[in-house]
Amino acid sequence: MTMTDPIADLLTRIRNAITAKHDRVDVPASRLKVAIVRILKDEGFIKNFKVSRDNRQGVIRVFLKYTEGNAPVIKGLQRVSRPGRRVYQKATEIVPVLSGLGVLIVSTSRGVMTDKEARRHNLGGESICQIW
Repeated sequence: MTMTDPIADLLTRIRNAITAKHDRVDVPASRLKVAIVRILKDEGFIKNFKVSRDNRQGVIRVFLKYTEGNAPVIKGLQRVSRPGRRVYQKATEIVPVLSGLGVLIVSTSRGVMTDKEARRHNLGGESICQIW
């Protein structure tokens, strides 16, 4: 079976693991997925992540973060740009997610970054996903 949208698979695995209250989730690795998970860590949505190599493409182990009341820090994950419908935005068109409480991950010509960084550098690009 061929996977047509590996980013949606990453987001779905994280969403399902949070729903099941797992401590961690393993995801097949790629450079784009590592960049997305690194942003999730930098923004405080996950505890940590670890990339390990296996015989194929490698595995990203994502350690999920919960509050003291055992509520997940990630409230929602949504894929914006899909293989069937790509969403590109100019720097002036990028709006904050939930008035700045969430994060939009954007793939720009200078790499994958948050919406805040993209606006600061005046860069547009493909809107990958929203996290809040």
